[in-house]
Amino acid sequence: MASEVDVRAGLQRAGQSHLLRFWDELGPGPRAALLAELAPLDPDVLREHCALAAEAYARTPGPTPGLAERLRPLSPESVGRASRGDAETWRRWEEEGFRQIALNKVAALLLAGGQGTRLGVTYPKGMYQVGLPSGKTLYQLQAERIRRVEQLAGELHGTRCTVPWYIMTSEFTLGPTAEFFREHDFFHLDPASVVFFEQRMLPAVTFDGKAILERKDKVAMAPDGNGGLYRALADHRVLEDMERRGVEYVHVYCVDNILVRLADPVFVGFCVLRGADCGAKVVEKAYPEEPVGVVCQVDGVPQVVEYSEISPETARLRGADGSLLYNAGNICNHFFTRGFLQRVTREFEPLLKPHVAVKKVPYVDEEGNLVKPLKPNGIKMEKFVFDVFQFAKNFVALEVSREEEFSPLKNADSAARDNPSSARRALLRRHLQWALQAGARFRDARGAGAPEQPRLPQDGDPPAICEISPLVSYSGEGLEACLRGRELWSPFILDEDQARVLRSQEA
Repeated sequence: MASEVDVRAGLQRAGQSHLLRFWDELGPGPRAALLAELAPLDPDVLREHCALAAEAYARTPGPTPGLAERLRPLSPESVGRASRGDAETWRRWEEEGFRQIALNKVAALLLAGGQGTRLGVTYPKGMYQVGLPSGKTLYQLQAERIRRVEQLAGELHGTRCTVPWYIMTSEFTLGPTAEFFREHDFFHLDPASVVFFEQRMLPAVTFDGKAILERKDKVAMAPDGNGGLYRALADHRVLEDMERRGVEYVHVYCVDNILVRLADPVFVGFCVLRGADCGAKVVEKAYPEEPVGVVCQVDGVPQVVEYSEISPETARLRGADGSLLYNAGNICNHFFTRGFLQRVTREFEPLLKPHVAVKKVPYVDEEGNLVKPLKPNGIKMEKFVFDVFQFAKNFVALEVSREEEFSPLKNADSAARDNPSSARRALLRRHLQWALQAGARFRDARGAGAPEQPRLPQDGDPPAICEISPLVSYSGEGLEACLRGRELWSPFILDEDQARVLRSQEA
């Protein structure tokens, strides 16, 4: 372990000597813990990090000057549209995706470094229950989708196959997530196919460029953003592990989308058949000012431009068909080849520029008292996973239906949108639609019949509550055999056992 003298000298060189201002008040244990945290921080890197944070914060926020002239939509040739494509094209994409899964060439990679702070909980967001009748968490839903897509690919190609699940955590989420998986027997996945790895942490910084102490013996640290993936892949030799398993294609996604289709065979097949090294799922923007990043071209290169960087005039531009010109909303749902990820980690990661996130960061004041600020007081520097799009040799995008594939969980129910209620309702709407399309009919708790083809409300619960286990159906397939002609009472849960009974009765 580095000595106090060495650490103190390094902090002085970095202009951060204040981090040891409570040293004389600390006992042997807290002193050792603080030295262990400070020793790995290279003084030159720390100085640059704090200076960059202050400089970035000082820049005038708002639309980037001159951006409109450099901006173009994605070329039509690079975009596939699930909603407007013909059934045969869709089938070819899906078949190719299942073929690659059956060959054990596809992995899923979950970005799960964030806590559920905005949800009002202190544990990882993947452990959150949104109030489904089954009580399933986001982690369980995702694990079961992996099991189902493995089953479908295996049945189609007469083989056993595995979709390895790589889970990037942070200092905050690694322990609780790993323990949660152990407590739930890895949701009946092979533990050897679930790989946890940890992203780096960076100090939070004040507006004038000083690293923040959250306790007398601890620096306020934060994950380095979902773009910290690329350093973490190198730090933990994850790509070497993928190579040993024969993985060639990686589906990367964020933990908070309750509708995410892991290792989606349609998306994988689309990207593979297009020869893409990098791809993104997008949804059509709901309205010009919607606060989502836009996947587009800047100077002819694919990028995601944040909504705050685009002027209102540019955001409202429309194409010849009347749709928004810049309408490809980013949903953090990406495809990468392993070869592309290797190039990024070896060549391009140092070129990624950090972004500023202004946050409320608890700190100790000059007297050593803990302060929980009521307004933002600190800067967390983050890299974004999509900032590598610019390095792709062949980038493609697949536009999918928001109602079918995107409902993020970001806020507590006190917020107007993207909350547990909106996520739960989005999933239950999909499941009710699947059941109705399979020929089921529903009665509510009072015995009243629900419409056979209802117009499902975007706000409020659907007219009947139906939850379908991902182990029974991945995206609506295979339900006719157990639901056609059935009259079901709401709330209704279709799990594996119930599906087995209903199929046997049909037979």
